[in-house]
Amino acid sequence: MKTIDELLAGGVAGKRVFVRADLNVPLDGTTITDDGRIRAVVPTVKALADAGARVVVASHLGRPKGAPDPAFSLAPAATRLGELLGADVRFATDTVGDSARATVAGLADGQVAVVENLRFNAGETSKDDAERGAFAAQLAELADVYVGDGFGAVHRKHASVFDLPGKLPHYAGYLIATEVGVLKKLTADVKRPYAVVLGGAKVSDKLGVIDHLLERADRILIGGGMAYTFLKAQGHEVGISLLQEDQIPAVKGYLERAEERGVEFVLPVDVLVSAEFPDLKTKAPAHPTTVAADAIPADQEGLDIGPETRKLYASKLADAATVFWNGPMGVFEHPDYAEGTKAVAQALLDSPAFTVVGGGDSAAAVRQLGFDEKAFGHISTGGGASLEYLEGKTLPGLAALED
Repeated sequence: MKTIDELLAGGVAGKRVFVRADLNVPLDGTTITDDGRIRAVVPTVKALADAGARVVVASHLGRPKGAPDPAFSLAPAATRLGELLGADVRFATDTVGDSARATVAGLADGQVAVVENLRFNAGETSKDDAERGAFAAQLAELADVYVGDGFGAVHRKHASVFDLPGKLPHYAGYLIATEVGVLKKLTADVKRPYAVVLGGAKVSDKLGVIDHLLERADRILIGGGMAYTFLKAQGHEVGISLLQEDQIPAVKGYLERAEERGVEFVLPVDVLVSAEFPDLKTKAPAHPTTVAADAIPADQEGLDIGPETRKLYASKLADAATVFWNGPMGVFEHPDYAEGTKAVAQALLDSPAFTVVGGGDSAAAVRQLGFDEKAFGHISTGGGASLEYLEGKTLPGLAALED
């Protein structure tokens, strides 16, 4: 995989460089609530612009249905990218149409443009190879060189991620090079003890990675909504907590395999419960109660790990040499249910381990809860991509960057 440093060494002045970024940021209307993914691509864009390239940045945002939808416009992201670069960033109101062609044609050396949401075009996500390829050919007309730097999308076989690199000289940007380097530390020559913390809502989202990690990790800590399927698999009452009944057989199998292989599987010993889900808009006090994890009332749901579990998990991370964390421990968006996620984040900071926060809600929680991102070993920009890499899957966007 050739990197952007090799591209820069050969000179890019005057060349149109297409940067497939990941600007898929959360929006409240037109207000960006977390700009982490935009900040992550700035080093690549700035290096290219400073070297005189005419930089064309493209990304998806949200899940529009293959047609323009103002709710998913990249205009706010383009504005924020300009603020972070300290330079004017032009914006094309389409992706491969008249506005995109005119905007790119009007770029001078060192200038940057963002084209509109790639998913406004059905060809971007099409499962038909010919349709995807045709859209990629249109994108290729906008550029001389391709730089892949949207790590959060590399697990998708999409036109701008998989097909386009084959039509242009292609390189990995700084973000992708960093992400891959970090993930290799979690899959090859791992320093031990290797602890993994998995949370989030659904067990089904993590089945592949749990299966893979049972062969590699020394201990696995479970929290979030997915913990209740594990507790149910052990025969405990979970009340009205989030539960995936159909995954109980798989979970039982994982618990058995963990015991056979000597992998320590750690589940909550207490949880915060309530009869009502908290109001995440008003953040009105929720008044949860704490109960033992095997004594959840039938009319209550678990919404965060409890104080004893926080202490337990911190102790299980204290002596780790490597830690991977993906998924919050509870409904961290509400202050009454944020303490479990805070405790895990703090335990990672307190640990001497090489720590990796695996993107998605975990990365958002770190920022929202006020932690210094630089204090962690690495915060990934791609939750799904990180998990699939750890599962041992071939990621289309990375395969496409290989020579």
